[in-house]
Amino acid sequence: MVYLGMIFFKIVMPILLLLALGAILQKKFKFNLKALSQLITYCFMPAAVFSNLYATTIELSVLGQVAFFIVLFIGSQMILSHFIARALHLRKTEAAVFKNSVVLINSGNYGIPVAQMIFATQPIGVAIQVILVIFQNMTTYTYGLYNLISSTKSGLTIVKDFLKMPIIHALLIGVLMNYFDVTLPPFIQIPVEHVADGFVAVALITLGAQLSQLEIKSMFNKTVFISCFTRLIVGPSIALGVILLLGLDGVVAQSLLIASAFPTSRNSSSLALEYDVESATAAQTVLFSTIVSCLTVTVVIYLAELLFA
Repeated sequence: MVYLGMIFFKIVMPILLLLALGAILQKKFKFNLKALSQLITYCFMPAAVFSNLYATTIELSVLGQVAFFIVLFIGSQMILSHFIARALHLRKTEAAVFKNSVVLINSGNYGIPVAQMIFATQPIGVAIQVILVIFQNMTTYTYGLYNLISSTKSGLTIVKDFLKMPIIHALLIGVLMNYFDVTLPPFIQIPVEHVADGFVAVALITLGAQLSQLEIKSMFNKTVFISCFTRLIVGPSIALGVILLLGLDGVVAQSLLIASAFPTSRNSSSLALEYDVESATAAQTVLFSTIVSCLTVTVVIYLAELLFA
């Protein structure tokens, strides 16, 4: 109960308050949600990803362990979500959103604060979460973006649309500038950091505005339930198997197991809104998984400390 209270009030409650703020503002002012989504996709997201990749310093040994885990874990999630979507006989657009909801994890504004709270005296735990954010960003704007584009388009159009995304350019530039230790001049770095700092708030307020147009009862449907069960219960179970298979232990194992239990990424909803692909279902899944995760993440934290003390 102590863990549940800490996680809820320090992590989940701030997220829910921003969602509520977005819902209230949308009811009063009727924002253009498409325009807000474009602002996030073409401005806030690229700045956030660039800042993350540009500023992060990671030890190669830890990066190797985490990378191996991520390849196996995310790969298994991709395969599992594909077959579940087929078993549910989902339409192509529904399948795209379903697969993203399982594979894309909220490692940023949810994961990092959780890691900071749990591993306050063990910096490696937070460092691992930062690595996961980078990999999740890459997965979101490769696999996740491809899923949505390919559900409505095909062939060369997919490649062209993909390469036009500023997030891809930001990702590549951030990695290269980090690797070659290129220093940004202050007149560029300061505004980029300001925009990046605003990403979480704007994204969650926009999501809240989108959710305000939904009926609560619409959240309770089979696809959303199965998606959340797969993300919050099956996901950590698979992660535990991968951790044991790789022989990981200690803080590394704890951090990876806990990270596997986080809810569906808000970016899955933002991208669905941007490309107008089952955006209501995507938003419902993010909301439902975020609410339920305050219970499931607590259990996973307990198990991680019990198994890998």
